[in-house]
Amino acid sequence: MAARGPGGPAITAVGLTKRYGNVDALDGLDLEVPEGTVMALLGPNGAGKTTTIRVLTTLLRADSGTAHVAGLDVVADAAELRSRIGVSGQYSAVDEYLTGFENLDMVGRLYHLGKKRSRDRARELLERFDLVDAADRPVKGYSGGMRRRLDLAGALVADPPVLFLDEPTTGLDPRARLELWSVIEELVEGGTTLLLTTQYLEEADQLADQIAVIDRGRVIERGTADELKSRVGGSRLDFVLADEADLSTAASVMERFAPGQVTQDAASRHLTVGAEDGTTTFVDALVLLRENGVTPVDASLGKPSLDDVFLSLTGHDSSRPDTDTTSPATTKESR
Repeated sequence: MAARGPGGPAITAVGLTKRYGNVDALDGLDLEVPEGTVMALLGPNGAGKTTTIRVLTTLLRADSGTAHVAGLDVVADAAELRSRIGVSGQYSAVDEYLTGFENLDMVGRLYHLGKKRSRDRARELLERFDLVDAADRPVKGYSGGMRRRLDLAGALVADPPVLFLDEPTTGLDPRARLELWSVIEELVEGGTTLLLTTQYLEEADQLADQIAVIDRGRVIERGTADELKSRVGGSRLDFVLADEADLSTAASVMERFAPGQVTQDAASRHLTVGAEDGTTTFVDALVLLRENGVTPVDASLGKPSLDDVFLSLTGHDSSRPDTDTTSPATTKESR
């Protein structure tokens, strides 16, 4: 996504803490999102992403620290703030026994838009999210992608200047994910400030101006997707060797070639080498391996993966068990 010119901060958080029993869901989290930009909170399960969203959207009170959204304090001005934000949680907050139109009309009534404005706004959003043909069908017959689009439409009924999306594409198939990305891109082109949480680096890469990596309740790194990738090695060389003897030789050769950038897996005979200049290094590495009597059975050049980024920044991958105690029931409180 092309970068947009930032305004003042639309979202600020300073020193947020939240503890559940023995677990620090937030541990002094600091965050700032400029107006009119998209910030992605990228982190593994249990990092504190959902807790952050719940604090910033007034659904949960932090134990300490301060936060402001759209110029309003999330505690002192909670009632007023709720009319200025839109929220779409991990689980679609739609009534499956109502039609798509009835769901959006109901949200408009809850925002006190009045009968006519609520109905007009519902029709506008159904058209915008390509749901006109399904507008008068019960939501229980919608696909997962359609439900997510309807849930996002509900978050926009009041035309909020600040929007929060908590892992909006989790559980969607690749096609539905791409469709939702397209909808979100169109939305933010109009200047909406968006805070997005995700576990998918490619999603953050596609949608965000900036990414904040969050782990164990703190922001540990911030930058664009390319900047984060470059900090763990601009490219990654992957080799699969014929046997363990080849793996040992190749690892020794590559360690001299790229000190500290080599990892190996004996079980799969897989060797990975980090590289700043991917293409040149890839060719040089293949030549050097052949000169030392090693010919890989498979070789590829790629970018760092999500787990590469997390492993480098946090010392563990993104599959760490979820320690965020926010339950599906509570994350449904999206409006």
